[in-house]
Amino acid sequence: MKWWSYPAEGESGKTIIVTGHDGIDKFRESGKYIYRIDVSWKYNALADGMPEEEDARLMEEVTDALTDALKKDKVAVMTGIYTGDGSRDWVFYTKNLKIFSIVFNKALENLPTIPFLIEAEEDAGWEEYSHMREETYVPDEE
Repeated sequence: MKWWSYPAEGESGKTIIVTGHDGIDKFRESGKYIYRIDVSWKYNALADGMPEEEDARLMEEVTDALTDALKKDKVAVMTGIYTGDGSRDWVFYTKNLKIFSIVFNKALENLPTIPFLIEAEEDAGWEEYSHMREETYVPDEE
């Protein structure tokens, strides 16, 4: 998987690290992944808006568990991760909301309970991804 990271500025002026997934055109162009799911975790932020070490570790565990689950079951693709200003947000595009929820819950079943806020909406044109990519994309220097 190819990812890029970019330090953006949030509404409060604090840094938000935007991590975008590159090389996912086959998902975009398939026309099947029409629902966007935003998973947010509001955490106790340090002065700079970033998570405490323990929360940061758990966030990586969540990301790894979801990445592994989605490798096996192509029901969704993780397109972006935003971290900063007291919030970690994962963005997914899926073709089936019900199956995504099953895969999501199974992937995280061995982790502690986390107070996620989960929202889903139709975004067949991948507007959120296109905007994030336009604003933050950093090409891979090979």
